Amino acid sequence: MKIISVVGARPNFMKIAPFIKAIKKHNENNGNKVEHILVHTGQHYDDRMSRAFFEQLEIPDADINLGVGSGSHAEQVGNTMIEFEKVLRENKPDWVVVVGDVNAILACSVTAKKENILCCHIEAGLRSGDMAMPEEVNRLVADRLSDLLLTPDRMSSENLKKEGVPDNKVKFTGNIMIDTLENNREKASEISIEEILRDNSVNETWKSIGKITPDKFALMTLHRPSNVDRKEILEPIVRFMIDEVCPEMPLIWTVHPRTRKMLDNFGLLEEVMSHKNLLLLEPLGYLEMLKLNMQARVILTDSGGLQEECTVLGTPCLTLRWNTERPITLREHGGASVLVGNSIKTIREEFLEAVKKPRIPIRPELWDGKTAERCLKEIIDYKAI
Repeated sequence: MKIISVVGARPNFMKIAPFIKAIKKHNENNGNKVEHILVHTGQHYDDRMSRAFFEQLEIPDADINLGVGSGSHAEQVGNTMIEFEKVLRENKPDWVVVVGDVNAILACSVTAKKENILCCHIEAGLRSGDMAMPEEVNRLVADRLSDLLLTPDRMSSENLKKEGVPDNKVKFTGNIMIDTLENNREKASEISIEEILRDNSVNETWKSIGKITPDKFALMTLHRPSNVDRKEILEPIVRFMIDEVCPEMPLIWTVHPRTRKMLDNFGLLEEVMSHKNLLLLEPLGYLEMLKLNMQARVILTDSGGLQEECTVLGTPCLTLRWNTERPITLREHGGASVLVGNSIKTIREEFLEAVKKPRIPIRPELWDGKTAERCLKEIIDYKAI
């Protein structure tokens, strides 16, 4: 059997790493070996934001890099389809495996089906209900076209059932992101926070702030256009952090390039850079971010993956979005996250509650670190009906 798996951006890297490990383990223990080809579309073209993930998660260099790079959604999807079609015609795989919800997933699932190649979507069935999110469109297309849909939770399986997907196509395998978390807990725990701050600092506040105590700091990531592209939304969030979070505890903010650019455009960067209790960091590798998540008192984020990690680690999480495709991470479903959107009133109320909450790790069904093995088994055992 020959499998081509596709990555395009950092969220994919964390999901493909355990899948590659599962293939390696299978090949070591079985005569019926799986030939695997890793294709990187190049959607995340910033080496700092990609290279550390490949190295830390022990992902082999991609066999094929399409070099798509930046551009509009249409440019990325179109260029990926053009280049990926060539890869499929040359390599003739039995399966194309796509993970997550970035543009590469839409482009490669469409191309696979046009070439009459079986397609498997790992992390299928997630739904936010928000068609303004490009990721929602990508999920819907990939799920509609895929022959095998591997879901991270039973809510996702139910979403697909409601959409009329036949039961034989849907398999509940668990959350592959948690495989990566469990594989890297020990390595992450060995990193010191001081080392992370020293090596990734933007504003060098770490030199004067003193020792950062575990469970005594806040952590923030912010990158979605809905939060950072308009001054009337971004500025109140920044003001809340500076005026209300920083007086309570140090705030570690890993700043995305898009966000940093908008802070500069709106005349906010200098104030953020100069605040004595705000530690501004470059985008981090997986291990460094996991270490901070393991020890933060509270996280404020608009990332989907961090909601999942916070649930397993028990870190109180304020999700700066109005919806989530991962409802299992919300408090009402036993998780650690609460939706606060970009309403400063709601953020304030939930922040004051979150800092008082104990860390209570929760492990949803099949979030056990063995999802990748189940995913590979479902692909190998697949029989079309």
